[in-house]
Amino acid sequence: MLKILRVSEVVGMRVFTDSGEYLGSVEEAILFDNKIDSWKVRISKDSGMASFLSGAKGLIIPHQYVKAFGEVLIISKAAIPVAEINDSEM
Repeated sequence: MLKILRVSEVVGMRVFTDSGEYLGSVEEAILFDNKIDSWKVRISKDSGMASFLSGAKGLIIPHQYVKAFGEVLIISKAAIPVAEINDSEM
């Protein structure tokens, strides 16, 4: 059976990637034309992604990258930006 959640029930929900990595928690929903456009996620200091994201405090995840809701929010790992490597860093 499909359970419908209110946006207020999703705020504070823990966020994981589809590969099982903990990212943080939902801080707020961003609406556009009365529809959810994206989710603002606060990066947890306990997350393994915190150092990878070079000190960013949060991310904005487009709603199209959300795979599932339930007890937690699961997003596609493709939504996380990849650090670019310059030739001078090699």
